[in-house]
Amino acid sequence: MCNIPLLDIPLEILRKYAKHPACQKKNRLLPVPCNQKMNSYLKEIADLCLINKTLTTHVARHSYATSVCLANGVSIENVAKMLGHTNIKMTQHYARVLDSSILRDMNNVKNVMAKVMQ
Repeated sequence: MCNIPLLDIPLEILRKYAKHPACQKKNRLLPVPCNQKMNSYLKEIADLCLINKTLTTHVARHSYATSVCLANGVSIENVAKMLGHTNIKMTQHYARVLDSSILRDMNNVKNVMAKVMQ
């Protein structure tokens, strides 16, 4: 188990639904239906937004891990904990090497080396 501090937007969403009848009845944080229904809603949203990719809860989880966390410098170990993975190999499935992270890391190395060479 891991305590993860939430950002302002997720906290705002949780506050919004705190008194929602479905949340109180089922003792949940969000009035989320089953995955199948949620994926159906995501498909409708993708159609309305002209997104040519199949949106699913799995895609959302993968996007969070790669585009939000790993692309912004969060360590793979911390991403693994946030996703509830017990083995880092599970997280490596999500963690494709991102060109932007390679560029960022190499720029950091370049800056460190420039300081050393002064």
